[in-house]
Amino acid sequence: MTMTVDLSFPVGRFDRTGPWTADSRRSAIEDVAALPARMRAAVQDLTDAQLDTPYRAGGWTVRQVVHHVADSHMNGYIRLKLALTEENPTIKPYVQDAWAALPDSRLPIAPSLAILDAVHQRWTVLWRATRDAQFERTFTHPEMGPLTLDTHVHLYAWHSRHHVAHITGLRQREGW
Repeated sequence: MTMTVDLSFPVGRFDRTGPWTADSRRSAIEDVAALPARMRAAVQDLTDAQLDTPYRAGGWTVRQVVHHVADSHMNGYIRLKLALTEENPTIKPYVQDAWAALPDSRLPIAPSLAILDAVHQRWTVLWRATRDAQFERTFTHPEMGPLTLDTHVHLYAWHSRHHVAHITGLRQREGW
């Protein structure tokens, strides 16, 4: 029996219900820390034509995915800092499809890979320094409601795996 992979959610959908543990938190932090190297490996040696290939019908191109992850993770890093320094701040969401359509999403991927290196270096330092009790701190997302930092780190660990799988899945299907 052959299993069909949902190309939109190759690692499954994020389950924000937890339960989160100290072990799952450590694993999530390591997934976040590993994202820049995993993304670089996923896009290594791709041509411009391959970078401009959608990972699925109707989906973003590989190039847009790389730029999206940089955009998203910059926002995620700022959200962590806000939650660590303010009481339940309300964060500003953004329309990711509109961002992916902006001209900077057609640039070479090197600037976004460099952003991922730098943001993840700083983000990982903060995550590793966050004490257990601080993972209960919250911020409010206007569309999703209150989120704990525990949920936030697990969400971005999932997000890291999710988008790398978009690219590696496409490469596997195309034989790149």
